[in-house]
Amino acid sequence: MPRPKLPLRLGVIGAADIARAFIKGVAGSKSVTVAAVASRSAEKAAAFAKDTGLARSLASYEALLADPDIDAVYNPLPNSLHAAWSIRAAEAGKHVLCEKPLAVSEAEARSMFEAARRNGVHLIEGFPYLAQPMTLEVRKLVAAGAIGRPRLIRSTFGVPFADPSNIRLKADLAGGAVMDAGSYSASFIRVMAGERPTRVHAVGRWGETGVDRTLVGTFEFASGLIAQVAASFDTAYHRHGQIAGDGGIIDTMFLNHPPLGGPAAFQIRRGKLAASPIETVPVAEGNGFLAEADSFAELVASGDASRWTGATAAESIDIAAMLAGLIASARTGAPVAL
Repeated sequence: MPRPKLPLRLGVIGAADIARAFIKGVAGSKSVTVAAVASRSAEKAAAFAKDTGLARSLASYEALLADPDIDAVYNPLPNSLHAAWSIRAAEAGKHVLCEKPLAVSEAEARSMFEAARRNGVHLIEGFPYLAQPMTLEVRKLVAAGAIGRPRLIRSTFGVPFADPSNIRLKADLAGGAVMDAGSYSASFIRVMAGERPTRVHAVGRWGETGVDRTLVGTFEFASGLIAQVAASFDTAYHRHGQIAGDGGIIDTMFLNHPPLGGPAAFQIRRGKLAASPIETVPVAEGNGFLAEADSFAELVASGDASRWTGATAAESIDIAAMLAGLIASARTGAPVAL
């Protein structure tokens, strides 16, 4: 399949609220242009296109996938529909940027990547924070041994949601704190650990709609690393990650779009002792959707995997397994092997 030229022409599947933020975020890109949106009704698609300034709208997802003027799709559908429509997009020869979480199970994630491989297209999972200079610099420092060998990682993300009509609170759409906020927390652990966990043990609190509202889990790794993850819809907003090594500590908010209430920065303490100096590391600001989309476009246009700054296929498969394991363990009260 010939590689498309830049700018990459993206089509949006579904008129989701997150898609509005994505379109706004990538508006200044020279690598990506959002060319069209498709919805299940012509009226809804047209209204969305008018609101977001898109030139074209289509009355069905199928029409978007059949459109020869679309190179790739952005899939912001409910979690339960990510796999089905990402696979259909791949089968239509479209590259896919799929919102997090990529899938609701490891089996789904594997089937999605197999479809992409079989059809010669790229599939990636959208975590805007991974494309940010903040996260890229943290990963670089960890890989370089700046804090020694990671021995404990903590990652927590809480954001309040109460309206039962919100898709995040719908069990049949694979909602819940873990699948929403927890996907960020779990992905942070996976990419910073550099390995797949072997086991998870979790506890949770469930809401009236049948989804987890708060869940906390512990991951074990073959290397001896232990990681703690937390996700909640019942707390004030917070988003923090900490990597504690045997030679120092890094603290970060791993934000999608820094800054948030202050300059874009994270902190590192190089040394074992409490008295070791703390260094604040300033990083470039910016919209994570833009950074993510530009990286995706460079990957598609060049075919060079090093152009992609986000999660690899192996990492995304592991993240799907971690999320499913957290929920399974919390429901049964027993550890789950990964």
